[in-house]
Amino acid sequence: MLIAADKFKGSLTAVQVAERVTAGLRRVVPDLPVEALPVADGGDGTVDAAVAAGFERREVRVAGPLGDEVTAAFALRGGTAVVEMAEASGLQRLPAGVFAPLTASTYGSGELLRAALDAGARTIVFGVGGSATTDGGAGMLSALGARFLDAHGEPVPPGGGGLGELVSADLSDLDPRLGSVELVLASDVDNPLTGPKGAPAVYGPQKGAAPDDVESLDRALAHYAKVLEEAAGAKAAEFAAAPGAGAAGGIGYGALLLGARFRPGIEVMLEVLGFAPALEWADLVITGEGSLDEQTLHGKAPAGVAAAARAADKEVVAVCGRVALPPEALGRAGIRRAYPLTELEPDVAKCIADAGPILERVAEHIARDFLS
Repeated sequence: MLIAADKFKGSLTAVQVAERVTAGLRRVVPDLPVEALPVADGGDGTVDAAVAAGFERREVRVAGPLGDEVTAAFALRGGTAVVEMAEASGLQRLPAGVFAPLTASTYGSGELLRAALDAGARTIVFGVGGSATTDGGAGMLSALGARFLDAHGEPVPPGGGGLGELVSADLSDLDPRLGSVELVLASDVDNPLTGPKGAPAVYGPQKGAAPDDVESLDRALAHYAKVLEEAAGAKAAEFAAAPGAGAAGGIGYGALLLGARFRPGIEVMLEVLGFAPALEWADLVITGEGSLDEQTLHGKAPAGVAAAARAADKEVVAVCGRVALPPEALGRAGIRRAYPLTELEPDVAKCIADAGPILERVAEHIARDFLS
């Protein structure tokens, strides 16, 4: 039995999901061999998943999205670091109910990358998602040595809104160590930087951006890309239109400028976490996340786990808080059956509040259906 589930956002971490499922399974089959491999797709929870898989947790003090200092973590094993931008620049770093769509900065994410370089990383998996920011990665690049100046030769204000004042960009002092590391941009979205499917239009409203803010941010990021084209050449324009450039408020664009290679987050993380060897001995795989819906099918962790398991001819079931996909869609994704908490407790608020105990009961049902 292999449990390879993501977090239930707002209720349980991926580690807690694995613990609760294991407890429920063993109530029915006490001596059941279970391997837990918490997974993530590059968004929040990615560092925790790496630590659960044996990476060392490293903590550093960096700038949060509003500039205040926060303690953020990355994971390290051998020469590989897993850096999660949400640790420094995520929505969870904002005070409750506070959004800063025009001014939130990714500077702390750049500091995290620098800390990984200081720790000797030769490969950096840069998981992006859950950001509070829409600055195109300008803050991150600034922390790594870039300069973004206004008409008076002064640094532009932090955040995507300040990029409207940008007159010149200088990338000549970027940390030289970036040229000798493999940087992997791990994300579950493939949006470009700007336009109808770009970072401001698609994800800005989730970060508190009003319609006028979205238009302002889109103009500012388009201007930013134009100035970077003058500084770095035609590749800057190509990167702005590339898949993944719009990830996490456009930090994907900044990572591409640093030479990152874009890959689906769950695909990268399954490799890093050692999913293939764990899968070899399993006869059933349990995956899952808080909500199984259309987004799940587009690069989220359960779909990636199911695809890899199906390729190895392994059976997969999923646990979740709620399911919004018909059985045929689940089947096409490689998931034989979904077990939502709402099947046992229709009250969604109770499912969120009591997710752990309900999940254990769900796991008992899985054990009776597949192991008895």
